[in-house]
Amino acid sequence: MTAPTPDASTASVDAVVPGSTARTRVRRLPEKAVHDRQALYDVLDAGLVAHVALADDGQPYALPCAYARDGDTLLLHGSTGSRLFRRLADGDPVCVTVTLLDGLVYARSLFESSMQYRSAMVLGRAVPVPEEEKVAALLTLSARLLPGRVDEARGPSRKELAATLVVRLPLTETSVKAAAGPPDDAAEDLGRPVWAGVLPLRTVAGDPVDAPDLDPVRPVPDYVLDHPLRRAEAT
Repeated sequence: MTAPTPDASTASVDAVVPGSTARTRVRRLPEKAVHDRQALYDVLDAGLVAHVALADDGQPYALPCAYARDGDTLLLHGSTGSRLFRRLADGDPVCVTVTLLDGLVYARSLFESSMQYRSAMVLGRAVPVPEEEKVAALLTLSARLLPGRVDEARGPSRKELAATLVVRLPLTETSVKAAAGPPDDAAEDLGRPVWAGVLPLRTVAGDPVDAPDLDPVRPVPDYVLDHPLRRAEAT
């Protein structure tokens, strides 16, 4: 007996397997689908920028946006003056994607050349974060992007809070895809006298650059020097 397909509108968030709904099932190259919720978390936790897509009067728009995963939701924030963000807060259908590019695959043919990647897609409708929870949500976003900073920097003022929209998007209907491995050349191309392989890619942070108006005796804090992306550069 075939198990019923989960309905993302009624199933609990942590029970919905990525790619298990009609809209998120991977049909093109289904072997690249990853049906593992931890893999979803791993992609979202490794990324820094999400592309938030929605339609405004029939015109699709995709907006790059900083985000943070907070349990089984995504936190997104933007200006109250943004028409698209107001539509997002009003509950318009949205598609959010995060992609991590891990390598360029050099095959012996251009057709088989490709990329190594991990990607996540989230479908649904966002809900505004209540005013009494907005500061905590913004601190979560800041801690995700700038670890250690929330203990030193000034928090948001009342005016800044009024100018900011924060929404939550449940991770209820999702899809995860991944491509890895060496080139998959056709047998007739294996003897072609060209190099084949993978050029690995990663995002790393360089050396901190002082603000031009910084007090010259102010050192770079350890949490900046030890940012995860700087550690990635050392490995």
